[in-house]
Amino acid sequence: MDSLRRILAVVVAVSAIVMAATAGAQDAKHYRFAYDQPKPTGYGILGDIFSDKLKEVSKGTMLIDQYPGAQLGQEPQVLQLVKSGDVEFCISSSANAATLSPQAGVMSMHFLFRSETHLVKAMADPEVSKAVKAMIADTVQGARVIALATLGLRNMYSKHEIKNVGDMKGLKVRVQATPTEDTMFPAYGAQIVHMPFGSVYTSLQTGVVDVAENGVNVYLANKHYEVAPVLSMTEHEANNSLVWVSDKLWNSLTPEQQGWLQAAADEVNRNQPAKAIELEHQSQDKLKSIGVKVVTDVTKIADPYLDKLAKELGPHAEKIKNLIRAIN
Repeated sequence: MDSLRRILAVVVAVSAIVMAATAGAQDAKHYRFAYDQPKPTGYGILGDIFSDKLKEVSKGTMLIDQYPGAQLGQEPQVLQLVKSGDVEFCISSSANAATLSPQAGVMSMHFLFRSETHLVKAMADPEVSKAVKAMIADTVQGARVIALATLGLRNMYSKHEIKNVGDMKGLKVRVQATPTEDTMFPAYGAQIVHMPFGSVYTSLQTGVVDVAENGVNVYLANKHYEVAPVLSMTEHEANNSLVWVSDKLWNSLTPEQQGWLQAAADEVNRNQPAKAIELEHQSQDKLKSIGVKVVTDVTKIADPYLDKLAKELGPHAEKIKNLIRAIN
C-alpha cells in the first residue's frame, strides 16, 4: 500500500510539473518586431538588446520575433502596419518617422551632432528621449515611441570622392524624404532623388543616382560598395532611429507589462548607441581591407540652416534641437 501511495505521489508531482510547464508555454506571447536592415547591423543589435531584456524582465512571458531585412515591408509601410496594430513593434529612421510626424526631421538635420561622442551622449540622454516621446505623443495616433537609437553618422558614397561642397554640384543624390534633406542637399548644389532604401543599390548601379548616403555598416551590410566603391566620411548627419510600439498592443497590456516593455526600451537607450558606433568602426576597417577607398580629409560644411530649419519644423523640433546642442 505504501509503495502504491509513493507511486501515486510521484505521478501527481510529475503531472504538476508538466502542467506548470504547459501553462508557462501557453502564457508566453510572441510579438513581431520589424526593421528594414539586415540582422548584422545596429538594428540587429537593438533588436537583440530589446528582446533579451524583455524576456528577462517578463520572466519569459513576452517574447520578440525579429523580422529583419524588410521582410514585412519598407519602413514607411511598416509604420502604417504598427499604427493599425497589424505589427506590434518596428524600428524606423527619424527621417521616415517624419512621414508621420514632420517635426521628427529635426533628428536628421545636418551637423546637429558635433561628433560620434556627442551623438552617443545625446541618444542616451533621458531628457532628449522624453522630448522625442512627447513630440510623437502629441502628433501621431495609433503608435508611440518607447526608445531612441542610432546607427552612427551618415556619410556619402559614390564612384568619386566628395571632399567639399563643390564636389556635390549637379550630382543626383538619393535622399530620405524629409523637408530637412529637401532643403540641405539643393543648398549644396545637388539634385535630390527620393526612393525606398531597397532601390538604392540598383539605382547606383544604373546611374539613376550618382551618390547615396548612409551609415558605414549599412553601406557594408547591403554591399553598396560594389556599385559605389568610394566612401567619403562627410559625417553630415546622424543615422538616428525610433523604436515604435502599436497603441493596440500597448493599451491591451497591464501596467506591469507596460513597465516591462519600457524597461527593455530603456536598456536600448542606454546601451545600443555605443555598440552601434563600435560596429561602425569595425565596418570601416573591413571596408578598407577589401579595397574600398575611404576618404577622410573632407571639409565639413557650415550649419547656417540649423536654427532656421528647427524653428520652421515646429516647437517640439526646436526644443529637441536645443536639448541636443546643449549636451557637452
